[in-house]
Amino acid sequence: MTEYEKPIVDITLVEETISEHLGDGAAEITPMQGGNLSRVFSFNHEGQGYVIKFSDLEGAYQSEIYVSNLLSSQGIPFPRCIGHGKTGNLEYSILEKIEGRNLADFSAEEQRRRLPELIRILTRLNHIDLRGARGYGWIGASGDGAFPTWKDYWESVYAEDQTGSFWENWYALFHTSCLEKEVFDEIYSRLTAYSHYNEPHRYFIHGDFHQWNILSDGSRITGILDCNCAYGDFLVDLAILDRHMDGHNVVQAYQDHQAQAGIVIPDFNERLKGAYYFKGLDGLRFYAKMGWTDAYAYTRNFLLGLDKS
Repeated sequence: MTEYEKPIVDITLVEETISEHLGDGAAEITPMQGGNLSRVFSFNHEGQGYVIKFSDLEGAYQSEIYVSNLLSSQGIPFPRCIGHGKTGNLEYSILEKIEGRNLADFSAEEQRRRLPELIRILTRLNHIDLRGARGYGWIGASGDGAFPTWKDYWESVYAEDQTGSFWENWYALFHTSCLEKEVFDEIYSRLTAYSHYNEPHRYFIHGDFHQWNILSDGSRITGILDCNCAYGDFLVDLAILDRHMDGHNVVQAYQDHQAQAGIVIPDFNERLKGAYYFKGLDGLRFYAKMGWTDAYAYTRNFLLGLDKS
């Protein structure tokens, strides 16, 4: 299995797609950095800034409108989706642009100063009103989760048969990449052991909550971007943020804020371990597919040492 490469998108196709939704007059169409799975452009139209994303993965943005409305209507600084569709073999989504730079572009000290605000936003995000939506796992266009239970969800994530998705034929990674079968199996067994602690808890999960999906103007957080959104245990988002901001005492800062807010989190340590294993296993698989051997080794060593701490 070769490394995944984002689709090549011609500027003419970008202009035509924008014109279909907003009319002629798009200006300053500029490729943007970031987006592991999407080709992203910023542009202006009649004085308003927008972003358009393209992906060759089926259903890449099917829940974008629902999620953007759900979050932005409840005070979460998330971009509003104004259009999506398909052109040829590409899915696309157009969103209002939120000003700011990726938090990852700031110094470690500047990121540390944003941490209290970031944790407040994460807490609000994980406790939004789900408006009667049902199910666990990936959020569909209707707003419901794709699975009846958390266990059904995470087992499907790591099932061998992923036909038609980004992970189609992913078992080949055990033979063609740095992904080690014995390591994967060990962490999967730990996930199985801890996942029942996560099972009863159903909240909104961003699913990719880290510095590359967070915007700041240098003095405050201005926006939260791309979700890999799902319903389940909100400690999944804490696990993601902690691993990406290693060295900033994220977990302690999070627990301090929850205590001050009067939020009691039962089985915190066990649920957090279940979240580390769930997202860490996906990280190993992703890093292997992308050829990011350093990130793979870093995550591998953390996960293997987790139950020894």
